[in-house]
Amino acid sequence: MRSGGMRLIALCMVADTPATRTTPDNRILAYREPAPGELYEHSQKAFARLEALVARESLSVVTDRSGLRAATSLGAVPSALVSAEGADFLEGRIERVAEAFDRHRLRLLQLVHYRMNELGDVKTAEPVHQGLSDFGATVIRDCNQRGIAVDVAHGTYDLVRRAAEVTTKPLILSHTSLNARPGPRSRTITADHARVIARTGGVVGVWPLVTIHPDLPTYARGIARLAETIGVDHVGIGSDMLGLPAGSSFDSYAQTPALAEALIGAGFSEADAAKVLGGNAMRVLYASLPG
Repeated sequence: MRSGGMRLIALCMVADTPATRTTPDNRILAYREPAPGELYEHSQKAFARLEALVARESLSVVTDRSGLRAATSLGAVPSALVSAEGADFLEGRIERVAEAFDRHRLRLLQLVHYRMNELGDVKTAEPVHQGLSDFGATVIRDCNQRGIAVDVAHGTYDLVRRAAEVTTKPLILSHTSLNARPGPRSRTITADHARVIARTGGVVGVWPLVTIHPDLPTYARGIARLAETIGVDHVGIGSDMLGLPAGSSFDSYAQTPALAEALIGAGFSEADAAKVLGGNAMRVLYASLPG
């Protein structure tokens, strides 16, 4: 982060790790049902590891709008937004949203990940909720009221459509890529799927997965295609850092200046490249975080 000029990252704990595994073809799938309380206990250990990393690396933690402004000021130390990839640790208990907000400083919640939890359907499994569940809608309303940004990555199109109807704040779809014809279990999305996020005022982060975008110039062109589809104000970087078993064309924050150059090479103005590199995400976070 320091060498690349990256000032703020979403630092994630992964909520469903005990119940998932990676297949030989680099897919991540749920393979068993966790015991009652297992994923909650896992989350406490995962949040503790995250907090230890924050302390070890001397990161500042952004919890509100003033902290967000400070994180982007000249000379600011690198900062993190505490995030959860999957809300599986809730285990159907709405009071755990407040607990994570207060105890762990959670400010970005991805509703679903790779297992079917109580909030809604995932793109990589057969649907059971017909999109977002009623509990998922309750969680979104709680997040909106409390000041937690909502991430609908990994959710089905039906989940995203209902989430857009429920939310009063812009949605984030943090990591994906545009695909005219996604496969039945693909993590990529259609233009219509992306437009649902844009209509909330939100942002879609583009994946640097090497099987889709093998290098930074190709990645920048993929970002440009999404910007042409939904508007440059709604596109961001979906780094999924350390989360891509097949490999990433953007695998270190030290590459940020090179990515900026690739965006300029792909036709972005400096102002629009700045939006993609963080300005759009900052706008959405500012609308979502507590005052």
